[in-house]
Amino acid sequence: MEPKTSILKEKFFIVVRGKSRKGFCRGCIGRIEAETQQGELMGLLYSGSSNAGSPKSGGIVKREDTYPLTRHQAQLLLFVSSASKRLELLCNPQLFSAICELSQDDLVVVRHKKGHMPALVRNLMQIGRRESKDDLQMLGFEVEFVDHDHHLSSKKPAPLPLFSAADIVQVVPSYSVPLGPYWKDGQCGGLNKRAVTRINSMPSIGSRARQARENHTYPSVSQSQYSRTLPVVLEVGSMVEVVSNTGVTVYGVVRWLGIPPGKLNEWAGIELDYEVNGCSDGKYESQRYFTCKGNRALFVPITKCSPDSRFVHSSSGKETPKPAEIPPVPLFEDSGEDAPPIPESEALSLLEGKMKGIQGHVNSCYLDASLFSLFSSAVTLDNICQEPSDAEKPITCTLRKIVNCLRRQGFVPAESVMNFRTQLGCDTFQTDEKDPEEFITVLFQRVLCMEPLLKLKSGLETSQGAYTFQIFLEKEQTVKMPTVQQLLDTSCMSGDLKFEEVPSCLMVQMPRFGNKYKMFSHIIPSTELDITDLLFNSSRECFICGRLAEYECLQCLTDRKLQPGRIKQFCPTCNTQVHTHPSRQDHSPKALPLPADVVADSPVPRHKMQLFAVLCIQTSHYVSFVKYGPDSQSWLFFDSMADRCGDDQHGYNIPEVRACPELGDFLSQPEEELAQANPTEAPELVRRLLCDSYMFLYRDPDRPLSKSNLQES
Repeated sequence: MEPKTSILKEKFFIVVRGKSRKGFCRGCIGRIEAETQQGELMGLLYSGSSNAGSPKSGGIVKREDTYPLTRHQAQLLLFVSSASKRLELLCNPQLFSAICELSQDDLVVVRHKKGHMPALVRNLMQIGRRESKDDLQMLGFEVEFVDHDHHLSSKKPAPLPLFSAADIVQVVPSYSVPLGPYWKDGQCGGLNKRAVTRINSMPSIGSRARQARENHTYPSVSQSQYSRTLPVVLEVGSMVEVVSNTGVTVYGVVRWLGIPPGKLNEWAGIELDYEVNGCSDGKYESQRYFTCKGNRALFVPITKCSPDSRFVHSSSGKETPKPAEIPPVPLFEDSGEDAPPIPESEALSLLEGKMKGIQGHVNSCYLDASLFSLFSSAVTLDNICQEPSDAEKPITCTLRKIVNCLRRQGFVPAESVMNFRTQLGCDTFQTDEKDPEEFITVLFQRVLCMEPLLKLKSGLETSQGAYTFQIFLEKEQTVKMPTVQQLLDTSCMSGDLKFEEVPSCLMVQMPRFGNKYKMFSHIIPSTELDITDLLFNSSRECFICGRLAEYECLQCLTDRKLQPGRIKQFCPTCNTQVHTHPSRQDHSPKALPLPADVVADSPVPRHKMQLFAVLCIQTSHYVSFVKYGPDSQSWLFFDSMADRCGDDQHGYNIPEVRACPELGDFLSQPEEELAQANPTEAPELVRRLLCDSYMFLYRDPDRPLSKSNLQES
C-alpha cells in the first residue's frame, strides 16, 4: 500500500460514519498525512484528553467516512470530550457555524448544572501546551453569566467558567451590555488545573474562520441565517418569562397549553430554569399535565407570559434578519452503496437533537413521519431499498438517496423530500396534506414495486390484497381503553377476515375518522401482536383446555366472564360446555377449517409480530415514535416540524428527534396494569402516543421484506 504525496500541509477531519478501523472510529479527529492508492486516508489521531495536543500513532480511514475541518473547527471539537456530542454539534450546522464565528460580548446560552444560562463570551482559551508542530491545542470559551436584570453579576471577581463548543445551545450575535468596572480592567483569575492561554483578539476569530473556509470545503452560515425572532404567538417549546405579583421575574419553557378544569381562558404550564418554592413537578390541582423536576412547574394564565427578553436584541433596536434560505448541512455524497440500518449503539449519537431526522416543508409531515418510521433504525424495514439495477425508476433512486442520507448523516434536508414528492407525480402529493395510508400504498406499490403486504380472506371468497389494515368495529364491541391486539382481533372476527399467510409487515390503522373524531380516547400499544388465531386454514388451540380448536364464537368475544377482547375458539367438548350456560345459549359458534395434515393435540406454533413504530396525529400534524433497538427503552420521538426559524415566506422548519425511554418503561408493565393505568398521569410523550395514535407498524422478525417480494417489472 504505497502512499501518495501529502495533499495539504494541514488538513483536519472528523470521522462521521463507518466502522472502527486501525485507531479511527466515529467522532475521532485526525489530520491527513497521506493518501493511499486506493483513495484511503492515512492520518494522525488526536485523543481529546488532557494531553490532547500530541497526536497518537496514525490510522487508516475511508475518505467518504470523513468530514473536513479547519484547524479552528478541529480545536473547538477537540475540547468536546464526548464523540457523540461532537457529531451532534457538527450535524447542527447553524449552531456550529455561529459558534465558530463568536465574537467578544456575544450573548450565548450554555448548559449548566442549574439549567440553561445566558452568558457573555469573554475570551477564547487555548488549552494544553504545543510542544511540537504536530500538536493541536484545544479551544474553549470563558463566559460570564448574565443575571435576570440583563446586567453582569456584581459579585466578587472570580475565575470565569470555561465551556466547550458543545456546551453552547444558542447564540445571539451582536449583543452588547455595558461593562462593569471590574471588566474594564480586563483582569481575570487563572485556571490552575490546565495550561491555558487567553486570546485577547476574539473579534478576529470570525475573519480567521472565514479565511480558512475559503481554503477548505465546509458549510458556513451568516448571522442572518442563524438569527431568529421570538414568535409573537406562544406555543409549546417557547422560551418565556413571567413577572410575579412581587415583581420577581422567572424564566422557563412552555410545556403545556390548554384550559384547566374550572378556568375560562387558556393557561400555560411552564418548566422553570430553576426550582421555586410552591411550584410542582408538572401537576396542577392533582392533575398531571407534564413531568419535570420538583418545584419547577408553574401554571399561569397565558396572558401573564411574554417571550424571554434575555434573548431579544434590545440594545440595537433592530429587527433580527430573517433567514433567506434553508441552512446548509454537511454535504452528502451518495457513494452508490446502500447504507445499513443504524445500529442501536449509534442511533442516539447520529439522530438525537434538533436539525435531525427529515426536515418538513409545506404539509409534508405525513410523508416525513412515514419515511422516518419505515427506514430510520435497525429494527425498522432494512432491506427493501436494494442497490438499483440499470432499469430502476428515478423515483426509486431518489428514495434510496433519502434513506442513505438519513442513515449516514442523520438528517435529510427538505429539498430532497420535495424532489421526491414531485416525482410522485400527483399534484396533491406536492402541496396538500395526505393520509399516511395513501402515501404508504403509493410507496410500496409504485415506488418499490412490491406485491400487497397483506392477503386477506373473507369466508370462502378469494383473498384480497392490501398494504395497510383499517380497523372497523362498533365501539361497544370492546373495552373502554383497548389494546391494539384487542382491536385487531375484534375487527377481524366482526368482518369474518383472516390472513392467508403471515405478513412480513402489518400496519394497523386505528378507528378514527378525520382529524377530530376518534372512537377511543386512548389506545394501549401491544408491543407484540399475536396473529396465530387470525390465520386462515391454520391449526389453533382451544381457548380453555389448549387442545385442537374446531369452533370459534364471535358472541363470546366481549363476554366479561371469558376474558373480554380475546378471540374464543374451542375444542368440541369445551364448545358444548361453554354454550350450555343460559347467557350463551343464543350464540352461534362457527366451525373452523382445519389443515388436512393437522395432528390432534400437537403443539400449535405461535406467530407474533413486533411493534417498531407508531404514527400519531394531533391537529392535522403527524409525528412518529420509532423503536431503534431491541432494548425496551430504545424509543425515539420524531417531529419534522418541531420548531421554525423565520416567517412563512422566508423561514424553514427545524426537525427534532428526542430519546423517549419513558415509553419503554411504560410499555414494559404487565398488560393488566396497563389496562388499569391512568393515561393523564403518564409522561408527556407517552400520553401523546396513547391519545393520538393513528397507525401502529409491526414487523415479522423471522420474515423481513426483501427483493423476493418485488413484482416483475
